[in-house]
Amino acid sequence: MSAQETSDRALFELGKRLLDSGYHFITPTPLTHERFLQRFATPLAKDLRDVFGWSMPFPAELFSADELASLEQAGIVERDGAVWRSHVRWSTLNDRLFAHSAFPTTASDAVFFGPDTYRFAQAIEAQLQQRFSPIRRAVDIGCGSGAGAVLIAKARPDAEVWAVDINPQALRMSAVNAELAGASNVSVYHSDLLASVEGQFDLIIANPPYMNDSQQRAYRHGGGALGEGLSVRIVREALPRLEVGGTLLVYTGVAIVAGQDPFREAVAPLLKGERFGWTYRELDPDVFSEELLKPEYERAERIAVVALTVTREQ
Repeated sequence: MSAQETSDRALFELGKRLLDSGYHFITPTPLTHERFLQRFATPLAKDLRDVFGWSMPFPAELFSADELASLEQAGIVERDGAVWRSHVRWSTLNDRLFAHSAFPTTASDAVFFGPDTYRFAQAIEAQLQQRFSPIRRAVDIGCGSGAGAVLIAKARPDAEVWAVDINPQALRMSAVNAELAGASNVSVYHSDLLASVEGQFDLIIANPPYMNDSQQRAYRHGGGALGEGLSVRIVREALPRLEVGGTLLVYTGVAIVAGQDPFREAVAPLLKGERFGWTYRELDPDVFSEELLKPEYERAERIAVVALTVTREQ
């Protein structure tokens, strides 16, 4: 096996071990995580939940010498002075575990998982419950941890499901997470949106980055004036790839300016006519309020998360 394959196998085995041990962790917002850690003068992990959930530094004694050496060789953990740290975090969604980047997610290729992921999952599950026609082909655009692709694959085991992303780290995490979930019908591809996958789809989902990030980190920066650019591009490029009766679900965030929603205003012209039926809902009217203190958001009055659902009519 290559070094990458060996590393991925080690990550899969770690996930399996955590599952077997009953590990469970619900990931909060970064601000909540930060405030939780502030309760400790010097945070130090006492168990695996502290290590792989709260991303606390840990003493070597939490693992056997062989285990620690294996995790270090795989690039999962590294020494940090007298303690160790994990580069990977494990979060629970519907009793399944998903690997993603440790807190804080400062790297440009970080793989994010958090409250948005849980809300996105709820939107996907609602869509699946409402859909009675077959799903033969589905794709999760900008898959990140692969949570969306795995949800569809497990709910529709006969479907071919693609998980696509431009981030190699996300593709690695998605492949491991799909295998850990037993979702053998998930295929992972490097793709700029749908550029590398062919054909039409019965279901297209996306939870793209939607912040206006001054560092332009790929997992967070959505482009455009206020972070809506990538979400608009996804709608524009996904609509022609819908099968008749197929559905596009975009979960994204919007910076509201003077009561106006720039994402909705940008996509509404794309949805005119009789070809598409669509709904648009605010799922949470106020998220990431701390961002309003930054210069990038000086015109915004709030940030909302929304779900756009578009179906190509018969």
